[in-house]
Amino acid sequence: MDKFLICGLGNPGAEYAETRHNTGYMVLDAFAKASNIVFEDKRYGYVAETSLKGRKIILLKPTTYMNLSGNAVRYWLNKENIDQQHLLVISDDVALPLGQFRLKASGSNGGHNGLGHIQQLIGQQYARLRVGIGNDYPQGGQIDWVLGKYSEDDLKVLQPTLDLGTDIIKSFVLAGIDITMNQFNKLGKGGSKD
Repeated sequence: MDKFLICGLGNPGAEYAETRHNTGYMVLDAFAKASNIVFEDKRYGYVAETSLKGRKIILLKPTTYMNLSGNAVRYWLNKENIDQQHLLVISDDVALPLGQFRLKASGSNGGHNGLGHIQQLIGQQYARLRVGIGNDYPQGGQIDWVLGKYSEDDLKVLQPTLDLGTDIIKSFVLAGIDITMNQFNKLGKGGSKD
């Protein structure tokens, strides 16, 4: 059976819930809710499993804290013997407006500490979904911004993207990153679905 690891980046603990830096967690929470599965606290992360058309999907929310996310990703890739081509990492991105997103097959970490640590341990060759959190902060205010909580209005803007994340994950598992990028990246710029 083909296996896939879908990793949503964030920080564990109630104080980080619904912060911008936990957007990766939030995408996986939306997927788990839609799939009626629950996360269990396991080594290096909260883990949930499901399957889709004969493919096994492992959802991972690392509990290593953001800057050591690579430890969790490497451990679960190795433990489950998952090909790196079957890894999708979901993170927040200050370079994109709130609710917009970009899928990439590989690339740099864009200054994101979680992606940076993953890259140190496994290289750049893995798919990633970057979800925009905007950058409406004063110079030097990035840390407070990413660790700040979403407002209710922000969440209304973000929710359609969280929901779409479920479709993106399913497409990645069933069709691969290239087809998924072609299908969804045009929607990520705030475009319509047709």
